[in-house]
Amino acid sequence: MKRNEHITMLHGAGGTVMHDLVKNYILKYFGGVENADFEVPLEALDDAAVVGDIVLKSDSHAVKPIFFPGGDIGRLAVSGTVNDIAVLGAEPYALACSFILEEGLPLADFEKILASMQQTCREAHVSIVTGDTKVVEKGSLGGCVVNVSGIGKRTEALEKNLAVVKRFRSDFKTRWVLDSNLKPGDKIILSGTIGDHGLAVLSAQEGLSFGGGIKSDVKPLNRLIQRLLGEVGGVVAMKDPTRGGLADALNEFSEKSKVGILIHEEKIPINENVRAACEMLGLDPLEVGNEGKIIIGAVREKAEEILELLKTIEEGKEAEIIGETTKDFNGVAMQTAVGGKRIIARPVGDPIPRIC
Repeated sequence: MKRNEHITMLHGAGGTVMHDLVKNYILKYFGGVENADFEVPLEALDDAAVVGDIVLKSDSHAVKPIFFPGGDIGRLAVSGTVNDIAVLGAEPYALACSFILEEGLPLADFEKILASMQQTCREAHVSIVTGDTKVVEKGSLGGCVVNVSGIGKRTEALEKNLAVVKRFRSDFKTRWVLDSNLKPGDKIILSGTIGDHGLAVLSAQEGLSFGGGIKSDVKPLNRLIQRLLGEVGGVVAMKDPTRGGLADALNEFSEKSKVGILIHEEKIPINENVRAACEMLGLDPLEVGNEGKIIIGAVREKAEEILELLKTIEEGKEAEIIGETTKDFNGVAMQTAVGGKRIIARPVGDPIPRIC
């Protein structure tokens, strides 16, 4: 940004503008910390950081409105932090929660949020063990902002997964599941339909009614992930495609692993009501954020087995192998249903503001 520029909504919407802010400003002051325990430091820009055998994550949520079809800010805050820890291969087990509440927020609404967080913690088998509460003047926030931080640890399932990977890739040295682990020939698996969360929040923001009753997919995925790692293995990279959607997440994989990624349009699961709503609004569902899906990079020898297990689990019943990595080109491309190829660039930002 130039000196006379200011923060805009795009700076928090995923995509190129937000990534530039992080790289050109935040890393300038917080990056470059030398410590042998920081196996996945800030510069890696993965979904969480590794300190020794502990995975650490902090995530703030300012979704608008705080209640939306299929979820609320509390369920979103717990799920978001849990999933960002889980995609590195760790099992989250302790959370810290901070609330910034706006004067005038009904106590009944606050209690609904707390009950939702309690239920989500039970689903994820985690506990909130500490936190903080602040109150600001009316008109400052749109209800409340919730921060959830968490820690996770290595598991037997992660070790089993890494042992499987090393059977097929003898040069694999990483102790974690990272964005930079992909190699040409790996398969890309998507755990389910895309665009549901972003469209659900948009419907609540704008008072829109989509015929199919679109609901957010927000949920914790750590139990599913641990099953994939422990029962099948072969997973080298994982990511939850939140802000910026599938397009942004795949471009992160490509950039960090230095591989091309080819996906197939007919394999990408999209609910028909989401597809219709995106066409009506001129949105690309690949750029719309999600909160209950994961993208998995796996060695090709285990991809079908991973898919088979996913389809037996409620959260993965619509999973598909959507593509593969390649050394033939850089970046991300999509084989279209009509036979051509389309470049999938990193979006400027998520087209729907304040979805998380």
